[in-house]
Amino acid sequence: MDGEIREGEERLPFDPADSDGPRVAFIGRIRSPWEKGTAPRNIGRARETGQGARIELAPGYARGLTGLKPGQPIIVMYWMDRGRRDLILQNPRHTDGPRGTFALRSPARPNPIAMSTVRITSLDMEAGVIGIDAIDCYDGTPVVDIKPWLETVDMPPGKG
Repeated sequence: MDGEIREGEERLPFDPADSDGPRVAFIGRIRSPWEKGTAPRNIGRARETGQGARIELAPGYARGLTGLKPGQPIIVMYWMDRGRRDLILQNPRHTDGPRGTFALRSPARPNPIAMSTVRITSLDMEAGVIGIDAIDCYDGTPVVDIKPWLETVDMPPGKG
């Protein structure tokens, strides 16, 4: 894979995209104001911009929105299709040294699956369009799945 390597970073000796593993069906696309060079580094920064976004489902998936409501939080899983896949050790500018890919939320990973918990701002069941409060990925990013955020399931256990 092409791309800059910072001091302390390490590439994988193989390309994870060459795997013959499971296939993923994209259920839609994210529409956002972001392109390369303008995207915020994370969902928190995306919220600070006040820029909303939307998810446009592919034909046939709109009925899967039944039961969702505006104001509800959802987990959106998306495929960072323009992210690097060859780094196993990364040296982000915001850390004090190199970290393993699995210790980061970076889009550079063997399988560029990202997830964000967002709030539904609008819902068009007929068109299969979900307005969301913010997102940190490029316009046109494929959506892998949507799940309701449930406090009883998604909150980590408290300190014992």
